[in-house]
Amino acid sequence: MQCPHFDAGECRSCSLMGQPYPTQVADKVARCQELLDAVGGAEAVWLDPFTGPESGFRNKAKMVVTGTVDAPVLGILDHRDHAGATGVDLTDCGLYPASLQAAFGPLAAFATRAGLVPYDVPTQRGELKYLIVTQAPSGEVMVRWVLRSQEPVARIRKHLGWLREALPGLAVASVNVQPEHKAILEGDLEIVLTERETLEMRVGGLDLHLRPQSFFQTNTLVAQALYDQVAAWVDDAAPARLWDLYCGVGGFALHCAAPGREVVGVETSREAVASAALTARDAGLEGMRFVAEDATVFALASAPDDVPGLVVVNPPRRGIGPELAGWLERSGVRDVVYSSCNAVTLAKDLAAMPSLRPTHVRLLDMFPQTHHYEVVTRLTRR
Repeated sequence: MQCPHFDAGECRSCSLMGQPYPTQVADKVARCQELLDAVGGAEAVWLDPFTGPESGFRNKAKMVVTGTVDAPVLGILDHRDHAGATGVDLTDCGLYPASLQAAFGPLAAFATRAGLVPYDVPTQRGELKYLIVTQAPSGEVMVRWVLRSQEPVARIRKHLGWLREALPGLAVASVNVQPEHKAILEGDLEIVLTERETLEMRVGGLDLHLRPQSFFQTNTLVAQALYDQVAAWVDDAAPARLWDLYCGVGGFALHCAAPGREVVGVETSREAVASAALTARDAGLEGMRFVAEDATVFALASAPDDVPGLVVVNPPRRGIGPELAGWLERSGVRDVVYSSCNAVTLAKDLAAMPSLRPTHVRLLDMFPQTHHYEVVTRLTRR
């Protein structure tokens, strides 16, 4: 893959742009192996890496909005402009499929129609900071306008009918209010403007309900492979009880459901927990329970006789940390499946759990053209 914005020096988000894709993947696997070999990974079976298309794979766009109300620019701030006023139009970014790119024109026109003045960083004036667009496999989209205040909400509501005609796939629309002059993507207040509140992400025969502030992997195809891999390892271990810590909208927990198996998903986001519970209800899955709680607090508060046979963890980049790693080490849990987006913190956590040894490892290239990836590890107590 090659990109005119990268070639022009306008965008450096894809740090591996121009490198042959097989080389990108091989280097990522080698880096992972280097980190994990020191903590037992050398004894594990390394499965073939999973890859998808190297372009057109993103299901979500987070666009900075610059320019003027008559000519809004959707993309990023030009890193060469240290004042932070110049925008780079990335509506033709090759990471987005053509169907998602097609939504940007109507959304830019809508900003003009609704009088959404782009936020100007140097002067701290204007309203529209970001436009966040998520596309489901069905082609339906969720649109979120991140604003400085609620002042434009009435105008957005007024013209929403026009946007529905211009963008027939629009399923969910909301406003997020982020009043601070900081490099923060979104605020706490979310105002849903449509009757529907969730976008259904069809993955592996399940419609995962995604609310505006819920996290979902940006590469649907690779997310499916990740869920399938974890579910296969779980079925092989055949636990009667399973915890999915940092469960998000329930991707792992829901794919690991089985007759007679008790599954508990734990996630701090109440929106994500509500989404997971809704998916389980719609799919008719029994034995599922979702809890809005911090994963470490939940584990540490559990009774010694309440330990499940298997725990799935899917933490943010910082990893699970010493407290949860220590609990897993002394808990007696037989099997752990650890999905990580940061092999450095994964290795650190594995070092704190020496009784749980890696038996299988697989890299899934969730983010082509970058140094990032997902790596999932099966651990068994020895």
